[in-house]
Amino acid sequence: MAAENITGADTTPALVVNNVSHSFGDRKVLDRVSLAVEQGAFVVLLGLNGAGKSTLFSLITRLYDNVTGEIFIRGYDVRRRPSQALQRLGVVFQSRTLDVDLTLMQNMKYHAALHGFSGRTAADRAKHALELVGLADRANEKVRALSGGQLRRVEIARSLMHHPDLLLLDEATVGLDLGSRETVMKIVRDLVAKERIGVLWATHMMDEVMKTDQVVILHKGVILYNGPVPQLLTLTGTSSVREAFRTLTGTKSAIEEAA
Repeated sequence: MAAENITGADTTPALVVNNVSHSFGDRKVLDRVSLAVEQGAFVVLLGLNGAGKSTLFSLITRLYDNVTGEIFIRGYDVRRRPSQALQRLGVVFQSRTLDVDLTLMQNMKYHAALHGFSGRTAADRAKHALELVGLADRANEKVRALSGGQLRRVEIARSLMHHPDLLLLDEATVGLDLGSRETVMKIVRDLVAKERIGVLWATHMMDEVMKTDQVVILHKGVILYNGPVPQLLTLTGTSSVREAFRTLTGTKSAIEEAA
């Protein structure tokens, strides 16, 4: 059992998931899942559609209740101390959630109000967050004028308003062109390097995994691997994450399996 830590010490992981299972009726979608994200770490949760990634995110964010195992955000148990835990969490879900008829700044201020910020504090936080994603110059434009990649960047900025320690991103680049995908990934990786945010990046795209990443391979609700990419390649005797994934999961190809 992970000890609850309320000191906010730098050694406290951004996220700890310990032995978590979840079922929908008789169908088990997560089976004794355990993983950790350290502060300042970029961890890839890699799995095909239906692997259980979104279910795990729903448990971490308390959209679902974890009735087995434990989940800690920055040392706070999400069941026992949900307010303290979720205050340290930022989330970018796969579905779009911005109000397209409001400006970027209006969207940001509305979100700030949900966290108890208003007035100058909300405006300052919104401006800083938009600067981090390179969109401060478009703060007064309506969201509907943005491209898909820019929408994602605003959603990332919005998730940073309350200065979280942990950022969850669920298939954040789905539907984006290559240039927008690369921009979004660079922004998030820069946040890890410069702001020391812990990131759990859920994806089914093998090319989004870098050799410096820690990767957690989730397949049909079970973690098949959790560790550095070089060790994964050595373990499977392969030369790429794609081939390693195929070897571990027994799938012919990620594209065929997803289809």
